Amino acid sequence: MADNPRELLERYGLRPRRSLGQNFLIAPQVPERIVAGAEVGPEDTVLEVGAGVGTLTAALAACAGRVIAVETDGQLLDVLRDVLGAAPTVELVHGDMLTLDPAALLGVAAPGAAPALWGPRLEHYLVVANLPYYITAAVIRHLLEATVRPARLVVTVQREVAERMVAAPGELSLLGVSIQFYGKPRILFSLKRGAFFPAPAVDSAVVRLDLYETPPVTDCAVPLFFQVVRAGFAQKRKQLHNSLAATLALSPAAVSVALAAVDVDPTLRAETLSLEMWGRVARALAPLLNPA
Repeated sequence: MADNPRELLERYGLRPRRSLGQNFLIAPQVPERIVAGAEVGPEDTVLEVGAGVGTLTAALAACAGRVIAVETDGQLLDVLRDVLGAAPTVELVHGDMLTLDPAALLGVAAPGAAPALWGPRLEHYLVVANLPYYITAAVIRHLLEATVRPARLVVTVQREVAERMVAAPGELSLLGVSIQFYGKPRILFSLKRGAFFPAPAVDSAVVRLDLYETPPVTDCAVPLFFQVVRAGFAQKRKQLHNSLAATLALSPAAVSVALAAVDVDPTLRAETLSLEMWGRVARALAPLLNPA
């Protein structure tokens, strides 16, 4: 494990920046557990979002063929150079991941036509990161909707967020549907708040998402699928037909008829539907949203 983050920050006269959601991993052996859970090998290129003081970066560099470590806090770049030394496999990038194109970072050619939220999956491209809590959903969405997608993604997130990511129908949220559309998530292990400095107010968990090569919902355009799902969760306390009608500016009666035609109860609530059911709903509403 790299030098203790507290000592490194003191050495450089720095303090964790709350505005950037900085909580540095200090628990021994955890970086190696994360790397093992991600199954990082010498043939892999790993994109790390939020390199911090290099604790996880160093563990990744010991196993991966190439590590692209992105860090938005310019004050930490000297710390990272100190920790990583002249590691030939590590490339430090100073920038905000939400404004960076993964294809450009990887140095690969993006498809000629921009994909409709479903870029090709690169088998030896992995994302491994301890994500700042406040941008977790935004970063994951940015990576999944990019012109190229990783084969798998292993991220440390709030425990509550991890549970939403792996939830089953009955407790699904928009986040859960969105994650499970792109891949199969599972919680690798949990981390107590004391595993970080400064300690956050909540516990965390490490989640692995193995991405699908093709969409799990067929005969439905990806943008249409998400348009309908977001509408369904927009007023999640309402019954499905009412939420969809209100958000999509459709007739509640017409929505009810369309849902019944694909064997979906219009009185259900959004959290109870499976991905397959959402696909049926999207296909049923397509003629209403895009009339000939």
